[in-house]
Amino acid sequence: MKPIPILVVDDEPGIASLCKRILDRSSYDVTALTNPAIAIKQLQQNRYDLLLVDIRMPEVDGFDVISRARIAQPEIAVLVMTGFGTVETAIRALRQGVDGLLLKPFENSSELLEAVRLALIDNQRKRDTARVQALRPLFNVTESLFTETDQNKLLDLILAAIREHLHCTHAAIFQIKEGRVATIAEIGDPVSVDENTTAANLVHRVDEDGNPFIIHATGPGEQEAQTLLSNLGLGSAILIPIARSNIRHVLVAGRDSSVSQFRGADLELFFVLARQAIVAIENARLYADLREYVRRVEESQHALLRAEKMAAAGRLTASIAHEVNNPLQSVQNCLHLAGREDLPPEKRQEYFELARAELDRLMKTTQRMLDFYRPGASRVEDVDILELLNHVINLTSQQLSQRNIQLITDFPETLPMIYAVSGQIQQIFFNLILNALDAMSSGGELKISARAKSRGVELIFADTGPGIPESQRNNIFEPFFSTKDGGTGLGLTVSYNIVTAHGGALDLVDRKEPGACFRLFLPTGDK
Repeated sequence: MKPIPILVVDDEPGIASLCKRILDRSSYDVTALTNPAIAIKQLQQNRYDLLLVDIRMPEVDGFDVISRARIAQPEIAVLVMTGFGTVETAIRALRQGVDGLLLKPFENSSELLEAVRLALIDNQRKRDTARVQALRPLFNVTESLFTETDQNKLLDLILAAIREHLHCTHAAIFQIKEGRVATIAEIGDPVSVDENTTAANLVHRVDEDGNPFIIHATGPGEQEAQTLLSNLGLGSAILIPIARSNIRHVLVAGRDSSVSQFRGADLELFFVLARQAIVAIENARLYADLREYVRRVEESQHALLRAEKMAAAGRLTASIAHEVNNPLQSVQNCLHLAGREDLPPEKRQEYFELARAELDRLMKTTQRMLDFYRPGASRVEDVDILELLNHVINLTSQQLSQRNIQLITDFPETLPMIYAVSGQIQQIFFNLILNALDAMSSGGELKISARAKSRGVELIFADTGPGIPESQRNNIFEPFFSTKDGGTGLGLTVSYNIVTAHGGALDLVDRKEPGACFRLFLPTGDK
């Protein structure tokens, strides 16, 4: 462990030597001096953790040495020695923030060692307390900045934080893009950053140097910058350049001429605050980009859903015509028979009842199809899976029969109700059945089974077609990927997205039999 450096200053050589011998034996790195002027130069050139200084010295007062030491090394611990332990001396020492007071002569070496130890501990405690007090408001600022994702509100928060913590009246955020300075946000009198203005040139220079910069309106400094501050009514200003990713900013804080000028501690605080502010700005920008991306994805998904609905509608035209034509023919026949003059009244009423029943069936079929086509039909409700599946089977049975496809169903008497969007689940059934129909152009067998599972319903759609090649199985749910000529490549993608949105699953099942087998799981859902 590296020894602690200590500087001993006492005009009495015997005391200085005694302190050095005692402290050296306790593994301290001690420099003992009798000349206060030389001691001050040492403090300006070398770092020490503790200053052990006599109060009364002929050339330079010990309190003057302490003041110079605080300027050169603000965090140095101070232990004063004196042979005149008066109340006035103690009060003056406390006002200068010393960490201990030791009376001369020492009774023994342990008294000196204990005083040094306590002074170092007290100084460390003071530094820790000051650090915590400085950091606590920054933690609160960080939390408030990082939780705000609206960029306009965030900029207002940043400016307010700069004004509050740096006690300034003016705050601004400038962005440097393509060689030009733009004002992002500002509080106080507006500063013109048009090209070739003093303010713009100053911001450019700070950005290019990459170093913070403090300007005072009076005293040594650049005349143009001082004139700019005076015109704005400011006594001092700090400029902090922050570069992150491809974005470069300069943050500015300005104090009125009636307030004390900025110091080095203000510069450090502003630097930490500026870095937090820029990270928060970048986070807000990324969050805005993410929201825009999600919006575009949602729009694309809705477009895919509409496109696949139109494609499915075209493929269902024959089934719809068949489903609608049958009740229309029945109604026509019933009305024709009811119009016979020789028909008894009770028989005529029977034909009218049959016609009414067929019209009711036709209206229900039409309503089902309207629910399928309607873009806004997304109301979540209790859905009877068996009823919905049987309806889709009825609509597609004519096409299955024309393709010589035998339909085999294995359904229980009842299944749990599913809390879902009826039209979207219906579209999944259409897609899976019509995909099987397209795969078996020369006939075959389609088996659909359903059963209740824990917290949901499982449905299996298995056909005896050629199946899906192993090399293409990982791509079947990707948009625009199709294994058939003229396919849109959207059916399974839309179905997969619908199932996922409902918290379910759609998988291609491996099996030994030929053909494709899809497993559909739909959770009961929460109301």
